[in-house]
Amino acid sequence: MIAFSGGVDSSLLAKASLLAAEKYHTLPPVGVFAVSPTSSQSDIENARAVAREIGLRLIEIDSSGELALLAFQTNAPDRCYHCKKYRFSAIQDLISGWEKEGSPRRTLLDGENADDRGLWRPGEKAAAELGVRSPLAELGIAKDEVRRLAREVELSVADRPSTPCLATRLLYGMTPTSRLLRRIEAAEDFLHQKGFDVCRVRVDSPVTARIEVPAAEIPRVLANGVKEAILEEFLRLGFAAVSLDLEGFVSGKMDRAASGDE
Repeated sequence: MIAFSGGVDSSLLAKASLLAAEKYHTLPPVGVFAVSPTSSQSDIENARAVAREIGLRLIEIDSSGELALLAFQTNAPDRCYHCKKYRFSAIQDLISGWEKEGSPRRTLLDGENADDRGLWRPGEKAAAELGVRSPLAELGIAKDEVRRLAREVELSVADRPSTPCLATRLLYGMTPTSRLLRRIEAAEDFLHQKGFDVCRVRVDSPVTARIEVPAAEIPRVLANGVKEAILEEFLRLGFAAVSLDLEGFVSGKMDRAASGDE
């Protein structure tokens, strides 16, 4: 069983598992996608499309209950631990149910790669506690190698930018409500439509949006017509103030305070 997001890491892992199953005549892997308000519709559709592309059987489970967890609502720096534990536990329950019905035992895998280790990743603790294996990380395969291998096997997501869950856009301590997550999703979708493939809409309060794009693309945000269109749309979505992060896009920026890198 593979905790499948449709990103390049889990997609490569699934593809490799499918090739191995074919070569060694073993059971093919099954992908599991946890559908939650923290998932954007584009990510859900992408996961389905990639699963069809590589011939992976994909099961979708309802993970919306994670929003009701007190630890999730508190949105402390270890939020990802509680979310991953909730999701991995649900998949492990699915595996246990299959085993009771006589199906062969399955191991749960995730797509963590070698670069993820050493970063602020509270979800790693949940994976370790529940016996989840991370073959890419265990083999020392870093992100650049993941993308190279993905291109080698012609995965459509080989160069797809990373898209962590929408809850990562919120300042720690803010409650991730479904309404706020949908607002962030709509704002980022609008930026994508404007040609900003890599972007984040960070939220430091429920009504403030801070836009991150790669530093080289900051002038495009400020260009005549683009800035006005973004501001108009963001105000329409319910944001009262919109700012542009002058540092530019930095993955995991909200984790700086949590990891002590201030």
